[in-house]
Amino acid sequence: MKKLCLTALIALCSVAVLPTAFAAEPANKTTAKKAAPKKKAPAKKKAAVAAAPAQPDEGSELWSCKESNRLYIKGDMKRDQILTMFWQGRNYKLPRQQTTTGADRFYDAASGMDLVVIPAKAMLFKHERNPMDDTRLADECMTQAMSEQNKAAPTQSNELIKVTN
Repeated sequence: MKKLCLTALIALCSVAVLPTAFAAEPANKTTAKKAAPKKKAPAKKKAAVAAAPAQPDEGSELWSCKESNRLYIKGDMKRDQILTMFWQGRNYKLPRQQTTTGADRFYDAASGMDLVVIPAKAMLFKHERNPMDDTRLADECMTQAMSEQNKAAPTQSNELIKVTN
């Protein structure tokens, strides 16, 4: 009952205020002169883009993907807890995430970049705040050895299988 009364009171107040706000608006438009448009300051994104590395780190391995996408990965997937991934002119530090599926997953919450590596391929996702906006950036990424020699990806799970057998 309290919520109903509160809602009715808010609606009543907004109806009472609205006509006065609209009535005052035309008077201001006719008497006020238009201000000169302000010049916008140059965007700072240009400086950030210029500072981004144009080349991947030395020692990075090329992963060729579907639709001519390419990413470079630096680090050892079998043992490193953080990999460096170069994607579209930027380096991303991706910490390893624990999984129950056996896939290697490297995810950075700050950038939203999520690299999932299974023995057959790697996939790159971009997670947004709204899960409905999540996108797959690259699919079927493979190293040259994987595509030409039918080798499995250098994942931690593949290394564990070799050790236990």
